[in-house]
Amino acid sequence: MGDVAVGARSGHDGEEHRGRPVDAADPVADGAVNSGSDTGRPADEVPGPDEQTRSDGRGPGDDAPRQRQQRSFWKELPILIGIALVLALLIKTFLVQAFSIPSDSMQNTLQQGDRVLVDKLTPWFGSEPERGEVVVFHDPDNWLAGEPTANSNALQKVLSWIGLMPSAEEKDLIKRVIGVGGDTVSCKNTGPLKVNGKALNDASFVYPGNTPCSVDDQGGQFTVKIPKGYLWVMGDHRQNSRDSRYNQDDAHHGMVPVKDVVGRAIVIAWPINRWSTLPVPDTFDQPGLNDQKASAAALTVAPNAVALVGAVPVALWRRRRIAPVETR
Repeated sequence: MGDVAVGARSGHDGEEHRGRPVDAADPVADGAVNSGSDTGRPADEVPGPDEQTRSDGRGPGDDAPRQRQQRSFWKELPILIGIALVLALLIKTFLVQAFSIPSDSMQNTLQQGDRVLVDKLTPWFGSEPERGEVVVFHDPDNWLAGEPTANSNALQKVLSWIGLMPSAEEKDLIKRVIGVGGDTVSCKNTGPLKVNGKALNDASFVYPGNTPCSVDDQGGQFTVKIPKGYLWVMGDHRQNSRDSRYNQDDAHHGMVPVKDVVGRAIVIAWPINRWSTLPVPDTFDQPGLNDQKASAAALTVAPNAVALVGAVPVALWRRRRIAPVETR
């Protein structure tokens, strides 16, 4: 039935136009050919705003964002350099800094020209230097008087400022911690060196052929009590190191204030064939070495404990007096 109905309609249309040629300008024909729409809308009707074709070739509803053009590498390069410099400066300030060894006072542990990395992070968390550690510290009281200072150009100054190169202008020294606050350190004749009465077996790190003590009247023979907040430091090349022994006439009597310590040297980073860590020698872990330090620590804690015990009754008394006022 559907096919017959369609055929009948087509025959009717043929009779209606029989004997008359179809004019190309016929508006009916134009509408059939040019409307291009399945909606049956007249040709002269203006499409709605949502149906208009966009000038960029995208149809209605095509709202996908145009891909963002990538920035030129040369425009991004200064930004990347700036970020790298800031990170390097932060690392130097808070984490790790490189230092150069300018002398032979720490042979053979460290050689002249070595580059060491110094841990600057742990002191921020309250950590203090311990016996046996190799530390870098600011000149306590003109220990470097008369020592030559290397000249550096502008580029070296910038690189050292951001921590990419050791500074040639900073007045810093590097030695091994022998005693800490509360310790008694002594050395007589050629040794051994004693801490709190315990002899150190320092053959593993003292320069071969050196004696633990120097036989002279300038500081090589000594017995010192180290106050809290200070360190006694010595070089591993005992007969070629102007350390705490030979600066006992300064303002700190040869001691190094803990606040002047930059950090602990942890790694020899350069040259590559010298790469190694800087652990604490086993002799500093021997039993009994901390006995005197422990008693000194107990004395410093005692006043705080007494103050705490005394503060509790006062706080309770004040609370009883204040409580009625708060409830009025």
